[in-house]
Amino acid sequence: MMELRIQLIPTGEIILPPGKNGEFYCQSCTKAVGSDGIRAMMESALTARDRVGVQDFVLLENHTSEVAFIENLRKRFKENLIYTYIGSVLVSVNPYKELEIYSKQHMERYRGVNFYEVSPHIYAVADNAYRSMRTERRDQCILISGESGAGKTEASKKVLQYYAITCPASEHVQTIKDRLLQSNPVLEAFGNAKTLRNDNSSRFGKYMDIQFDFKGAPVGGHIINYLLEKSRVVHQSHGERNFHIFYQLIEGGEDDLLRRLGLEKNAQQYQFLVKGNCPKVSSINDRNDWKIVRKALSIIGFTDDEVEELLNIIASVLHLGNVQYGGEDSGSAYITTETQIKYLARLLGVDGTILKEALTHKKIIAKGEELMSPLNQEQAASARDALSKAIYGRTFTWLVNKINDSLAYKDDSFNSKNASVIGLLDIYGFEVFQNNSFEQFCINYCNEKLQQLFIELTLKSEQEEYEAEGITWEPVQYFNNKIICDLVEEKFKGIISILDEECLRPGDASDITFLEKLEDTVGGHAHFLTHKLADGKTRKVMGREEFRLIHYAGEVNYNVNGQLLNRYLLFRNLKEVMCMSENKILTQCFDREELTDKKRPETAATQFKNSLAKLMEILMSKEPSYVRCIKPNDAKQAGRFDEVLIRHQVKYLGLMENLRVRRAGFAYRRRYETFLQRYKSLCPNTWPNWDGRLVDGVSTLVKHLGYKPEEYKLGRTKIFIRFPKTLFATEDALEVRKHSLATKLQSSWKGFSQKTKYRKMRQSAIKIQAWWRGILARREAKRRREAANTIRRFIKGFIYRHQPRCPENEYFLDYVRYSFLMKLHRSLPKTVLDKSWPTPPPALIEASEQLRKLCMQNMVWKYCKNINPEWKHQLEQKMVASEIFKDKKDNYPQSVPKLFVGTRLNGEDINPKVQQALGNEKMKYAVPVTKYDRKGYKARNRQLLLMANSAIIVEEAKLKQRIDYSSLKGISVSSLSDGMFVLHVACEDNKQKGDVVLQSEHVIEALTKVAICADKMNSININQGSIKFSVAQGKEGIIDFTSGSELLIAKAKNGHLSVTAPRLNSR
Repeated sequence: MMELRIQLIPTGEIILPPGKNGEFYCQSCTKAVGSDGIRAMMESALTARDRVGVQDFVLLENHTSEVAFIENLRKRFKENLIYTYIGSVLVSVNPYKELEIYSKQHMERYRGVNFYEVSPHIYAVADNAYRSMRTERRDQCILISGESGAGKTEASKKVLQYYAITCPASEHVQTIKDRLLQSNPVLEAFGNAKTLRNDNSSRFGKYMDIQFDFKGAPVGGHIINYLLEKSRVVHQSHGERNFHIFYQLIEGGEDDLLRRLGLEKNAQQYQFLVKGNCPKVSSINDRNDWKIVRKALSIIGFTDDEVEELLNIIASVLHLGNVQYGGEDSGSAYITTETQIKYLARLLGVDGTILKEALTHKKIIAKGEELMSPLNQEQAASARDALSKAIYGRTFTWLVNKINDSLAYKDDSFNSKNASVIGLLDIYGFEVFQNNSFEQFCINYCNEKLQQLFIELTLKSEQEEYEAEGITWEPVQYFNNKIICDLVEEKFKGIISILDEECLRPGDASDITFLEKLEDTVGGHAHFLTHKLADGKTRKVMGREEFRLIHYAGEVNYNVNGQLLNRYLLFRNLKEVMCMSENKILTQCFDREELTDKKRPETAATQFKNSLAKLMEILMSKEPSYVRCIKPNDAKQAGRFDEVLIRHQVKYLGLMENLRVRRAGFAYRRRYETFLQRYKSLCPNTWPNWDGRLVDGVSTLVKHLGYKPEEYKLGRTKIFIRFPKTLFATEDALEVRKHSLATKLQSSWKGFSQKTKYRKMRQSAIKIQAWWRGILARREAKRRREAANTIRRFIKGFIYRHQPRCPENEYFLDYVRYSFLMKLHRSLPKTVLDKSWPTPPPALIEASEQLRKLCMQNMVWKYCKNINPEWKHQLEQKMVASEIFKDKKDNYPQSVPKLFVGTRLNGEDINPKVQQALGNEKMKYAVPVTKYDRKGYKARNRQLLLMANSAIIVEEAKLKQRIDYSSLKGISVSSLSDGMFVLHVACEDNKQKGDVVLQSEHVIEALTKVAICADKMNSININQGSIKFSVAQGKEGIIDFTSGSELLIAKAKNGHLSVTAPRLNSR
């Protein structure tokens, strides 16, 4: 049974996991979304608003309360919901920790989805801008602002990553994507630094255009940088660092590289890196970042020569910082560090003598004559710092241009005019410090312009939407900050114009004269104030060298000290030296045309004003989206919510003003189909489906809900609700309704699912039964058919069984053979002695005999394989005995079951003297015998010893006779059961006395041993009646054998030896 499962994901979005086919259907509604689950509407979080707040500040009931605004931020921040909308504006709070909401899965969830269908996210803004660009064919821009440490840079990275992952790609497009992403670490290395507020603070404004082709794939890009903080090159506040690239080069550079650049692996050795007293930071890994930057430079397309020259410039800035001056009696400065000049000359590719002079003298042109005026120590140090800033600032601009070249789409077939563009502006937010300088003045001026643009575009889009829907536009009262922008930028009367005039006029212009000029020119302006013009109470909190501007976000005091330093301080002769550089990058940074241009260069303030005006033109030509970044605390701690700091940022980001403008009309608006789809269950007439016009359905629904006329308006395609409480009441009613709907849906679904399940099971059972019955019937028919064929073939074969093999009898004959073989298989003989064998059919008689022989051979082979060496020796002796005595000797059968022993006499049975006489000669067999004399046939007990080469007859302790096997002619024995045998010895042997007549109880065993030892198996004669043997001196003796009832041995009257023996076996 299917269950309804709800899943809460890290963004706070509620989704229904997809079904088996990746789609979602409801009985009473149409399909909502496809493969990645039903995305809840924006209002899904309203049901949990007491815990996580509202995800759009427009829905705050008390929208004018800053306390309610911050409390809503706090609730969401506590639940790791860092994104909240103000209409279409995204407010982002830096969590200072990694959140699992930036995966590819999350990107897919926001891809191609309506802006309010999912919970607030940076991906929703990015996707909305992308879809608007594709569908409306109008350029878009995303404006990201906030103070240092609020997460602007990370937000811009997330937008770039979203486009890199979700946009269509090809090989070229992938290259552009990689270069877009890799431009970030390079620009961060050269343009970011560690500040008190942020370890990776962007010290420049960045606007990036991403170009898309007609398919929506990114094919190019362009970057514009604004107001690089060049002063950081020569000075850093306590606890801050210079730009990252310096530390990365020193920490991560290879030894050979540093040796070529004349650098040491110690940042403390360089004056430009020690002023902040913070060379190392635990959260920054300079060595690893160096590897990333080098890889990124390669991906972007920098050549090895360009990288080497770029690093030469970076190293030269460090060496410039170590240039020290001494003072002569006349007050003129001179350089005390000659080593640094040598390094600088080599790294910058300039003449060392000329550079040394340019760092200590100033060229003055008077009446067409050039004069070299010596500088004092302070002026020389300022000139050195100005050169350092100029080199770094212009190199940074060259770097941005180089990146732009690599991002430019170079396909001739591509028409850039038809390209769609999404701009990405990462700009500093409104800044208010204890001491606000020229840079804060420029930054806050930029934010005034952006605020002006935002209000104009917001009101314009609101008015256009009202007019499109036929709703009467009600004028909105808001603070128009054009008066402040004019105060800063107006020609001839604005602060920048006055500053330029003071910088460029001859005479002793100073910061104080600039302040006095401001008091004279704009002193009566309502948004301008100085110590001199202020009342007594205000003077207590203002310095005499400060002026106050009342911005849209609040009051800011600016210190005029150093304001005139924004004039162009790079002396002419220093520019001339740089124009002579052999470094190819510097030759592009310092144009020789500057030397011939008689026009005074623009001041930094004017340059910034002009670039800002161009930026406004760019932004006005595009459809903007806004991301406001907020820093929750100064300690960069996760989970810490500093209410005072956040209130300060809410004020200076103008968020309350944004909300007030957005809420000036109707708080909530939604298309009819969306509103009706969500709330139709609250009205019986619209539930479960409305078949009429959408506007009529919405009208019927709101009347049933009891909306008052002043609470809503119906447009052409949308409903407008004025008060959030009206929406919340509707949402609460929906929550109550959901329970009854869920119960009804569950019961309906359970009944439907069970009925469906029963029908499927019943149909399946019927199909299985029919299928199984068919199988059984087919099996039975097949079995009967095969049985009939078998019987038919068997009968026909039996009839033709005596004929030669033919188709009619081959089955029968094969069966008979098979039956015989199977019977043989079951009844094979188990042992060698088993002679049983089945009777074969006539056709297999010859084969049966062959099988019988093979079977017997196999059993014999197995038997022989399994006998041990002792038993094998025993069988070999028995085989010899069998060959000699079988069917010849009467008492042989009685000896067969008796085992032959190794010897019949043990060591103690043989006299020690005999053993001594034998020495080392090995005895193979010994047996007691009875010897009969040749004369008189007297019986004497003797021992027969078989040695390796001879047989020995022993009488107690004496060796009576040794018979060599070579002189043994033969052995005679009777065929009766007596134990008599004669050893025939050669007469030529003088040592022998004649043949030897012996008797043994173990005659078969003894003679077998003699035959084996003497190798005389064929020399044993078995006689029937008598045995002749030789006596000494050529005489013969005879032994007569006769059968009797018992064994008798005696000398006969005829002088023969008579032996009577019983017959044991009849032959």
